[in-house]
Amino acid sequence: MSKRTDVCGLVLAGGKSRRMGSDKALLVRDGETQLARAVALLQRHVAQVFVSTRADQANDDERRKFEQIIDRYDDMGPLAGILSAMDKNADVAWLVVACDLPNIDDVTISDLLDRHTNTHPFTAYSSSYDSLPEPLCAIYGMGSRSIVDAFVADGIHCPRKILIRSATQLLQQPHADALDNINTPEDLANSTIGIAQ
Repeated sequence: MSKRTDVCGLVLAGGKSRRMGSDKALLVRDGETQLARAVALLQRHVAQVFVSTRADQANDDERRKFEQIIDRYDDMGPLAGILSAMDKNADVAWLVVACDLPNIDDVTISDLLDRHTNTHPFTAYSSSYDSLPEPLCAIYGMGSRSIVDAFVADGIHCPRKILIRSATQLLQQPHADALDNINTPEDLANSTIGIAQ
């Protein structure tokens, strides 16, 4: 499998996991953290992969294993990581994936990359639940920074709202449950994932 060099991977792992009550990046499945699994997945498809994290997380034992982009923006949620990645390199598209997607797979990533075109600023899957864009498994195209900046200037920091209100290329998911995430202890109890010791 040839790796894309015009797209960089970004694993979002800077969240505060308030609803979960423990760090979602450190949840373990088959002996591997969700963070390590997401990084390895993207590394099979793109030449460079970074982990988006907050400054106060950067030196933890798991995150420091990977090349990081430290958030440069406060109180912006996932958009802080996306903007910080765009600050690092504006000359590539960014394949953004949240670290809390236990079902995401090579087929989903490969399909997203194969179908992304430069005719749309964003490429994302439609949610299996409400048909709205899934912003945390999406490609933020080269040149989309100005669009994101315009939304931020209007006080809009929600990636989903940005994709909804933009000319986003929406795709059908190859696997309907690929982008189901883990947010709460109840989700965790119903999954095969455990908490790292």
